[in-house]
Amino acid sequence: MPKRGAAFNAFETARRQVDIVADVLELDPGTREILKHPARELTVNFPVRMDGGDVRVFTGHRVQYNMARGPCKGGIRYHPQVTLDEVRALAAWMTWKCAVVNIPYGGAKGGIVCEPGTMSRPEVERLTRRYTTEIAPILGPERDIPAPDVNTDAQTMAWLLDTYSMQRGYSVPGVVTGKPISLGGSEGRAEATGRGCAYVIREAAKDLGLRLKDAPVAVQGFGNVGGAAATILHDEQGARIVALSDVRGGIARPDGLDPHAVEAHRRRTGSVVGFPGARPISNETLLESDVDVLVPAALENQITAENADRIRAKIVGEGANGPTSPEADRILFERGITVLPDVLANAGGVTVSYFEWAQNVQGYYWPLAEVNARLERAMVQAYREVASVARGKELPPRTAAYVVAIQRVVDAMRVRGLYP
Repeated sequence: MPKRGAAFNAFETARRQVDIVADVLELDPGTREILKHPARELTVNFPVRMDGGDVRVFTGHRVQYNMARGPCKGGIRYHPQVTLDEVRALAAWMTWKCAVVNIPYGGAKGGIVCEPGTMSRPEVERLTRRYTTEIAPILGPERDIPAPDVNTDAQTMAWLLDTYSMQRGYSVPGVVTGKPISLGGSEGRAEATGRGCAYVIREAAKDLGLRLKDAPVAVQGFGNVGGAAATILHDEQGARIVALSDVRGGIARPDGLDPHAVEAHRRRTGSVVGFPGARPISNETLLESDVDVLVPAALENQITAENADRIRAKIVGEGANGPTSPEADRILFERGITVLPDVLANAGGVTVSYFEWAQNVQGYYWPLAEVNARLERAMVQAYREVASVARGKELPPRTAAYVVAIQRVVDAMRVRGLYP
């Protein structure tokens, strides 16, 4: 993926977004300051014995941003570029994301500074179990419920669940979401973020009078989110997927790519690069493709003031967290491009995570059709609420989404009052 750059600070971006909305809502200085600071941060430095017998010390973080609306919720990522400020920003975005789809959670995020691709499976397991032990005092179904994120998956969550449960002396399936079905995971969770993104793109296309059947679509980041979004737009809406990419590079084909065939190729080779019949392109070139829909589903800060003038899509559906800078947001809005912000467009994952948690609490599990139907209702309702605010206040969709979300958090804070 394109590098985020040394000057980029995700948390400063998140705080600036709060300031923009605080001005719109005319929030008092005290409330504004609360919204710009995490409620709780835990940084841990812990040893892990590697396969060769040597011991390495890793640094991990868990940030709980705001708990006014309920227990905290957010993923855990393993990446060499994890920083505390990045985790703070992601926790803030999770807070607004949960609020914009109106589920009763606050926001959290976690991360470990590591390169999992260079570690064996047993090493990653030991890393996960020790990190879980270190942050266990602030976890729990009523406190903070982790989920997978970058370089973590259902197996990672299974190790986390087992470690936490062993310390409690009984099984606690509701401590994590995104876990295997056999441990209480929900049907439809794996593709929920991409599916929710596709639903929101569909609704925006309706409002713009854009026909998705045969509409050209480019997806940056053909992973869990981007892959699901591409497949659902292709299979259910008849969209023409003309460009796809991953960390190694991209591919393009004007008459369309079959995402199922590309996924099979990726599984065989480890990348979309080299897919037969497609020409190679860079991730940067993909963003500037002549398409109706662009789905940035990779890392943060991909669309900036430097390339925003060259974006040609009519709809940008943010599958990733924070892929568009505030400066780029303004440029795209002024150019009439509809940006479906991350806090709305990729909220399908946390929505189905909420469904999973609710199923765990009940001990009663829903079939896939019911999960997808509930997800569709939630995403359509959230999009309609955001679109209504955007039209009524003449705001960019991102600002409108933040207005909806932050107003809900502020309402909860005001009703609860200031302790003590």
